[in-house]
Amino acid sequence: MQISMTINGTFVTHEVEPRVLLVHFIRDDLRLTGTHWGCDTTNCGTCVVLMDGQPVKSCTVLAAMVDGHTITTVEGLANGATLDPVQQGFMEEHGLQCGFCTPGMMLTARALLDHNPHPEPLQIREAISGQICRCTGYATIVRSIQWAAEHPAGAAPETTTSESTEQEVHA
Repeated sequence: MQISMTINGTFVTHEVEPRVLLVHFIRDDLRLTGTHWGCDTTNCGTCVVLMDGQPVKSCTVLAAMVDGHTITTVEGLANGATLDPVQQGFMEEHGLQCGFCTPGMMLTARALLDHNPHPEPLQIREAISGQICRCTGYATIVRSIQWAAEHPAGAAPETTTSESTEQEVHA
């Protein structure tokens, strides 16, 4: 079946099998490997992407279900060479170690900050509670998200309609 979506500001039309998971479509077909594939059961959260601005675990969403939607992966957070404050915060506060959970954490953090620009530490912990980090103990991740909340300049890149429709990819 053919699906169309906007992914990281680019309109994409692609042929997919109805049973293909979004995580595999993103990684294998679109070659956006920042989205990690972990448990395949929604337990770890490494596969989180934003669908219409909301975090979803792409290991349990069929690619066919995103037809007509807007998807943001970790590759879509930066605005050219300018990092999103969440990405910068993870660097400044050492919010990553092995990096496996980091893309999903960053996207969840971006969604949180878009909804609540000044979250309390408990609100941050609640937002990331569906994701597992086996390395950091979460304290540095919470500090990274707090850093991003305190430094919103250069917030999530905005894609205008004219920018997103000028670039089309057909496969």
